[in-house]
Amino acid sequence: MLPDPETRGLRLVAVLLTLTVVSGMIDAVSYLGMGRVFTANMTGNVVVLGFAAAGAPGFSVPHTSVSLCCFLLGAVTGGRVGARHHQGSRRRRARLALAAEAVLVGASAAVAFVWPGTGATRYALIALTAYAMGLRNATVRKLGVPDLTTTVLTMTLTALASESRLGDGTGHRSPRRTAAVLAMAGGACLGAWLVLRYGPALPLLIAALASTVLAVMASGRE
Repeated sequence: MLPDPETRGLRLVAVLLTLTVVSGMIDAVSYLGMGRVFTANMTGNVVVLGFAAAGAPGFSVPHTSVSLCCFLLGAVTGGRVGARHHQGSRRRRARLALAAEAVLVGASAAVAFVWPGTGATRYALIALTAYAMGLRNATVRKLGVPDLTTTVLTMTLTALASESRLGDGTGHRSPRRTAAVLAMAGGACLGAWLVLRYGPALPLLIAALASTVLAVMASGRE
């Protein structure tokens, strides 16, 4: 009997934890290298938009608005693609989304390498990475792996505490939730270190390569 093709490759838990590292890197690039804007964490971005609208120094309404709009467009695209392939292979859906993310983030890395430091480059990087994150988030939502959204941690941290042995649960998912928190923090630390020393192009390239590897290796099993 032939093995199920869905089981071939890297488990989705490992894939999504790696993507959480990538999210931390991308938000480090966007916040530190694109003028205090998030392109993966839209909760933070909405707050930043409020700061910018109030006139707080160092924040930009246009930059933040572009990020939000492109993220939403990416999520719409991800929703349409998911609806078209909803009866298809989970593995195929994950790999298609990861391949698209790799192309978009790779394009942003190329722009950062070729045209560093310009205003147009900043907008291009915001638009490309936010669109990629919206597309990914829509796909991850459809995959439905618990506690691994890859871009936000508020509910993960809440569940980690409230459902622990000190709360009202058994803590059986605490290792996964803890891993997600550490992955985000580690990705943010690595991304910040790279941005501060080499600029945004290198961490974006590393993020694109990571997405490419995952697009080749992802399975459909949790």
